[in-house]
Amino acid sequence: MSPHLHFEQRFWEFPVSLTLILILVGSSYLRGWISVRSTSATALPAWKATSFFLGLLSIWTAWGSPLAVYDHNLLTFHMIKHLLLMTFAPPLLLLGEPTKMFWHAMPEFSRSIFSHISAQSLIKRVARTLTRPSLCLIVSTLTLLAWHLPALFTLCVHAEIWHTVEQVTFLGAGLLFWWPVIQPWPSASTWPQWWILLYLFLATLPCDILSGFLVFSDRVVYPVYSSAPRMFGFSVLEDQQCAAALMWTCVTLVYLVPAAVVSTRLLAPRNSGARDLTRPQSDGPVPQIDSQSLGVV
Repeated sequence: MSPHLHFEQRFWEFPVSLTLILILVGSSYLRGWISVRSTSATALPAWKATSFFLGLLSIWTAWGSPLAVYDHNLLTFHMIKHLLLMTFAPPLLLLGEPTKMFWHAMPEFSRSIFSHISAQSLIKRVARTLTRPSLCLIVSTLTLLAWHLPALFTLCVHAEIWHTVEQVTFLGAGLLFWWPVIQPWPSASTWPQWWILLYLFLATLPCDILSGFLVFSDRVVYPVYSSAPRMFGFSVLEDQQCAAALMWTCVTLVYLVPAAVVSTRLLAPRNSGARDLTRPQSDGPVPQIDSQSLGVV
């Protein structure tokens, strides 16, 4: 099949499997949230639950909506999908305290099993390693750069299985990246607050380099789009520049939000009682499991 036919024959079908999976995840989260709210109305604010469901909606939009078809026609649509999976959905999900909600949704025997498993020293070491900021930054950076190599990019366009692998790794790398920033339950960071600013700054560098290269390049980096039907009057090069500018702008603005929160907190008087907006507030009952048993930082 020629690349041209490959693009023309794609059409949108309602993603039944993906939708059912997200509904099941959302139902489990909602069950846990209702359980928590039944004991204390202030245990978990409604905005956190809203954030989680917006995260699920972002995943569906990127993976199952008509946007998933158009990403084979324009690099800009492809970039929107990447941003939804790696930059928007992960922080929205983590702000919803999913671990705590799924914990409350579990039957009692499942909690006992999970507590026993998480108490194992090997599990503690793995969890501690996976949530180490340096590793999270390296994994997210390598994921971003690797999938934008022309050879791998073209492979994903022509092979659906690799396209799926790409999307899974984007979402997974995004969750890893945002975990040290948001530190959802049961995280217990021992790092000083200012390191988040350095972490976010270092994360912008590879994105800036990649975006700048694509924006200012005078040649088409991904020729696979040359055979795609043109949309909105964009040439292939203009599409590339638009996609790169979108990534550059969105990532910068999104990273500025937690940076501004942390900066405000650091500059506030120590006796002002400012609360850490990136840390979960536990006004209600806390499940009988802590960060020490999971070994996360």
